[in-house]
Amino acid sequence: MRALRSLLLLAVASVLAGCGYNTIQQKDEAVKSAWAEVLSQYQRRADLIPNIVATVKGEADFEKTTLQNVIEARAKATAIQATPELVNNPEAFAKFTQAQGELSSALSRLLVTVENYPNLKANAAFQDLRTQLEGTENRIGIARNRYIKSVEDFNSFIRQLPQNLTAMVFGYKPKPQFAVENEAAISKPPTVDFGTPKK
Repeated sequence: MRALRSLLLLAVASVLAGCGYNTIQQKDEAVKSAWAEVLSQYQRRADLIPNIVATVKGEADFEKTTLQNVIEARAKATAIQATPELVNNPEAFAKFTQAQGELSSALSRLLVTVENYPNLKANAAFQDLRTQLEGTENRIGIARNRYIKSVEDFNSFIRQLPQNLTAMVFGYKPKPQFAVENEAAISKPPTVDFGTPKK
């Protein structure tokens, strides 16, 4: 009887060792960690925006619509509760990434518009904020790439045998990936307009 129990325990241990459960846990944690870094960088950017807006508001004739778009995009992006569980909900993930993309676009338009305002371009505080923002955008890109790689690793692992069975039993599903919203739009070259700068 004791030998049968030992044999049964050995069989269960070998099945569990080969099922990939522990590796799934490890890869799931790697995705969560990479996502936490993405969120941290997005938060860093959101924290910079009020200072940028305050500095730009000091320019008396600055285009109000451009500034308002940044303010609204930031409000929309920060209104979505960004939690680690977001990576398990494709719809919420898509909504979050779309809001962040809109904020990136609004900030890009703001920085392009600033080129028409020599006083802002010469403002040391604004240039410091701009440098911080550019650094943050780079950090966001790096963090997103790490997230993309960790999701790719997780998703491919849980689709292979026998891990796919383990994933199915324990309810692990593929994680959502960052995607380009409008692939047709990015294939067209950008329109560049060097307008007459304001004095």
